[in-house]
Amino acid sequence: MPRYVAFLRGVSPMNAKMPELKRCFESAGFTNVKTVLSSGNVVFDARAASAASLERKVEAAMTQHLDRSFQTIVRSAKALRDLLDADPYAAFDLPAGAKRVVTFLRTVHPAKLSLPLEKDDARILAMKNQEIFSAYVPGPRGPVFMVLIEKTFGTDLTTRTWDTVRKCAAA
Repeated sequence: MPRYVAFLRGVSPMNAKMPELKRCFESAGFTNVKTVLSSGNVVFDARAASAASLERKVEAAMTQHLDRSFQTIVRSAKALRDLLDADPYAAFDLPAGAKRVVTFLRTVHPAKLSLPLEKDDARILAMKNQEIFSAYVPGPRGPVFMVLIEKTFGTDLTTRTWDTVRKCAAA
């Protein structure tokens, strides 16, 4: 059975408990369910299906069992491993201390953009299919890259660090 990763937008330990999310996924019929970190990353096995159908199934299960739902973006674990192996950051000279982040879109963004885009030490470096690769240098103003990403792509997305993507792909 294929392995998938669900990235839930806006989840934190303050608004969702990982054991409850795990039970929610199991109640939807998914197997080998595991949460990764406490920020809405759920890895699971399911029969082969489109990301969109899995997203709908996960969101319906959350509505039924948690009385709320978080926007869900699903990728196969294999697609994440392929993404990691391709290392889109290798083509860029990033400053020391730069954090790498991947933004996952639910649908392909239609606009042709001239990349990289930069604002406040945050750079959108590349875009491939439904993934956006950015880097930022942490500073006193916090994660300024999200302002640039949401201004460019909207809010039908979720973002994870490169390290979190690696952990999810390996889980």
